[in-house]
Amino acid sequence: MSQHTVKDLLALAPSGQEVEIKAWVRTFRSNRFIALSDGTTINTIQAVVDFENMSEELLKRVTTGAAVCVKGKLEASQGKGQSSEIQVSGLEILGDSDPEVYPLQPKKHSLDFLREKAHLRFRTNTFGAVFRLRHGMSYAIHKYFNERGFFNMHTPIITASDAEGAGEMFQVTTLDLKNPPKNEAGEINYSEDFFGKETNLTVSGQLEAEMAALALRKVYTFGPTFRAENSNTSRHLAEFWMIEPEVAFADLTDNMDLIEDFLQYLVKYALDNYRDDLEFLAQREAQEEKGKPEAERKAMGLIERLEFVANHKFERLTYTEAIDILRNSKPFKKKKFKYPVEWGTDLQSEHERYLVEKHFEKPVILTDYPASFKAFYMRLNDDQKTVAAMDVLFPGVGEITGGSQREERLDVLKRRCEAMGIEEEHVWWYLESRMFGTCQHAGFGLGFERLIMFVTGMGNIRDVIPFPRTPQNCEF
Repeated sequence: MSQHTVKDLLALAPSGQEVEIKAWVRTFRSNRFIALSDGTTINTIQAVVDFENMSEELLKRVTTGAAVCVKGKLEASQGKGQSSEIQVSGLEILGDSDPEVYPLQPKKHSLDFLREKAHLRFRTNTFGAVFRLRHGMSYAIHKYFNERGFFNMHTPIITASDAEGAGEMFQVTTLDLKNPPKNEAGEINYSEDFFGKETNLTVSGQLEAEMAALALRKVYTFGPTFRAENSNTSRHLAEFWMIEPEVAFADLTDNMDLIEDFLQYLVKYALDNYRDDLEFLAQREAQEEKGKPEAERKAMGLIERLEFVANHKFERLTYTEAIDILRNSKPFKKKKFKYPVEWGTDLQSEHERYLVEKHFEKPVILTDYPASFKAFYMRLNDDQKTVAAMDVLFPGVGEITGGSQREERLDVLKRRCEAMGIEEEHVWWYLESRMFGTCQHAGFGLGFERLIMFVTGMGNIRDVIPFPRTPQNCEF
């Protein structure tokens, strides 16, 4: 007899066939009804035991969290809310779970508590749904790019460059921290370090991906990135994952076309393949929203937001046009915005959500931001004030991803480096690529965890990555 999964059994038409399943006990009621879960689906299957044919000692070991092997007949269920159940003929305990100390009893636990039990939280309905969706989105990303002729690049995790110019990087060294070698000026002598220079964990694979795109035309990265930003907000991690496609012979319009098609593909994939998980998460979110003041509640439910993105063509406008719209809006005139709206300052989430949810009622792509607060590699526009950058704005979250046409002109790129205090010797290879067959090219970066937050409706980025790394926290 072959083993089945819960998902397999729920898909079968019950006809008294003999089945075997290995799973974990979710609940055990009345010494008779065992709810079995094995992670393959949000749903459980009920196993019905005849306590007269089971020893009392065995049944005492059927506790929440215990691993069991159940054999029996798959029959049509007499109970509500389920089509089939297992009439148990054999029950074996594979792994005991002490109910006195097992922390995940069948009741609602706070997300804060579950973060402290991150090694066990996969076993809950919420996190089972989140991490099945995380897997599904990962698969869909690779599927999307592979079907469109992109090549996956594994860019360096250890690097000597700071792609974003932020300086908030984790240092990598083999030097003796208690007694590092010094040069004549009394500074640490990194020439004696493992790589012969100062190195860090990467914040982005973009610069290296550009090098590959300038030979292979269409590439993408999907790897871990690191940022030593001392922030404990619900949107920041020290270790996270990034998807960064780069396309040669592409301009900003091509980039916008790609990102719109990509994001809609991913959202539709989730809706088509993970409906049960999404419906569970939507119900969970709806319950949470009831406890919030009306002014703080989300305008749309989870599935409604996903369908909103999947079914609407994205509105495209410039940053300057967006500033004009915001300054002429009722919230601005009535001083309802918390943050100022002025040309030359970055937009805040409240501004972005107004454009998406109130003004256009569709996803938005903003372009042509002021060069003053954008990265050095973004192509300078003819007005010499803005760059060919773009941000994508979604309901409920505001900005979800951003990108740009890259600066391919060597002289302009050098001036941008100088203006932003980036020494040419640190990016010499990046500059040199503009000397040999340079061409227009473009790309974007999508934080994977930010995508999963949107798809699952989870409000804290710590809850969409298996083991979050944040300031003062590197447990598990």
